[in-house]
Amino acid sequence: MIGISKLYCNSIEASDTLRYGRKSKDLPSHLLQFSEDKKPVIVWNMTRRCNLNCVHCYAKATNTKGEDYIDTSSAKEMIDDLADFGVPVMLFSGGEPLVREDLTELAEYTVSKGMRAVISTNGTLISRDKARELKSIGLSYVGISIDGLKQVHDSFRRIDGAFDKAMQGVENCQMEGLKVGLRFTMNRQNVDELPGIFDLIKDREIPRVCFYHLVYSGRGSALIDEDLSAQQKRSTLDLIIDRTRELFDAGQQTEVLTVDNHADGPYLYLRLLKEDPERAQEVMELLKLNEGNNSGRGIGCISWDGEVYADQFWREHSFGNVLQTPFSRIWNDPDKELLSKLKDKKSYVKGRCASCKFLDVCAGNFRARAEAYYDDIWAPDPACYLTDPEIAMEL
Repeated sequence: MIGISKLYCNSIEASDTLRYGRKSKDLPSHLLQFSEDKKPVIVWNMTRRCNLNCVHCYAKATNTKGEDYIDTSSAKEMIDDLADFGVPVMLFSGGEPLVREDLTELAEYTVSKGMRAVISTNGTLISRDKARELKSIGLSYVGISIDGLKQVHDSFRRIDGAFDKAMQGVENCQMEGLKVGLRFTMNRQNVDELPGIFDLIKDREIPRVCFYHLVYSGRGSALIDEDLSAQQKRSTLDLIIDRTRELFDAGQQTEVLTVDNHADGPYLYLRLLKEDPERAQEVMELLKLNEGNNSGRGIGCISWDGEVYADQFWREHSFGNVLQTPFSRIWNDPDKELLSKLKDKKSYVKGRCASCKFLDVCAGNFRARAEAYYDDIWAPDPACYLTDPEIAMEL
């Protein structure tokens, strides 16, 4: 996760993170990515059920019928363990988390245990009453997935009217004072929608947006040929940087982040070297504190059936099941070889990643893409768009 607004628009300094001691339990949410202990943020796919049928769904979500593996009582036992382990944030995802009737109860329980509760949703089920309910129990944030403006978004969701319902969900959250933002997965079919998305952010005064790079996972595996080319990634990041600056210059300090491609950090640094060398050095310090990809270390996933994964996209390797063994024991089990290696992945990556000057700020990028593309966990991430001369530069 690369905070474009934080880094490019000078909204944080390295000293901002250091004064909190860099412990996950002490850091405010906007600085959590710079924690030193990297207690994992947990994505819990609390259900596989969903009311939509998205083309690129990493979870291969099904319809709204059926039962969920982890019931309310078992979920609370799991949350107790996560809280005792020091997990700072619980992200309720799916499928569509709002199809579970106990979402509010479990989110409230999470907050009562000292963790932050956030949800990732398609937004179509957030009524005004539901937004008020979620606000009342202390939910920190609602991330609503938008894949373009009306026509493009509805085609991705394969449901007419999905865009209008999602934007009504955004409005309902805003009316109830519940922090809400957008999540956008970039690919060749929707990248031209980005200017319109920024217009939407400006017009609706949306305070946060995350632009996700495509991960070849779930139904998204079928879109591997729709990933942006290296040049498209570069031009797209330039557009995101430029439009973020425009928002800040207009007085709208929207938090803008890119997700799932840590090449974005060095790319931003290299751009700043030309524009503002002093700020570039400050950004490099922040990138080093961020430490790049944190799958299996600073982020983990518990699936709808209790299986534990390194992140929500990478489901080829389960490390255990919380219905049988507490997450805290699974996560720190030294006998789980791959999980142990992921906590020090810089020592195992191969090829251009191993010799890259930015390895300390990228950590080899996304292992799920490397395995999907090369059938080799430690191969270079095929989505890295930095050139050989760029990664050979002296810092």
